[in-house]
Amino acid sequence: MNTLDLLLWVVAPYVALTVFVLGHVWRYRYDKFGWTTRSSQMYESRLLRIGSPLFHFGILVVILGHVGGLVIPKSWTEAAGVSEEAYHVVAVVLGTIAGVCTLAGLAILIYRRRTVGPVFTATTRNDKLMYAVLALTIVLGLAATVLANIVGGGYDYRTTISPWFRSIFSFGPDPALMAQAPLLFQLHALSALVLFAIWPFTRLVHMLTAPVGYLTRPYVVYRSREDVAGSRPARRGWAG
Repeated sequence: MNTLDLLLWVVAPYVALTVFVLGHVWRYRYDKFGWTTRSSQMYESRLLRIGSPLFHFGILVVILGHVGGLVIPKSWTEAAGVSEEAYHVVAVVLGTIAGVCTLAGLAILIYRRRTVGPVFTATTRNDKLMYAVLALTIVLGLAATVLANIVGGGYDYRTTISPWFRSIFSFGPDPALMAQAPLLFQLHALSALVLFAIWPFTRLVHMLTAPVGYLTRPYVVYRSREDVAGSRPARRGWAG
């Protein structure tokens, strides 16, 4: 094990996870009212209606695919009767389609944010950095999938990257596993770590919240101004 592998595949993941957790705690404590997407729909909606569904549905499939590929061991899918060939075909096809949709949707959203004046003005420096890192992560992931599994002879990341990922949470990371992975997969993993580190300080925080409070909050009561004593102007003549 050399020093660089130790820094990249042992130290960096724990630093990113620590910043991710503590950053959210800090953000919620000191910027609770800023915990929002800062919606810009009122400024422009045509491009948003195209780019937002593409991005969100694509990224949802990408996240589910990563959870299935990184968290669920290869032995579990084989025990469930899913052959390696079937898993590989489904993962590559769905992953490629979802990656293209996500990238296309993100490109539209970035174009919209850059060309629509009020939307661009409402974009913070942290969010600009987030868009750059997010785009880089998606491009590297899509490139790794296409070049390794479609153009190349295929690569089974569940024998190296997946065990390394799970070993982080069991507090026994094995950097030798990631050292064996192709360069594009390594760069994709590193860009993802950077994304997680800056996550709490960008608009991405909204992904970790849900409007659960709306289910239990009291009803909002609306009253006409005429129902308030003294608010109705006096009428003159027979109209009174």
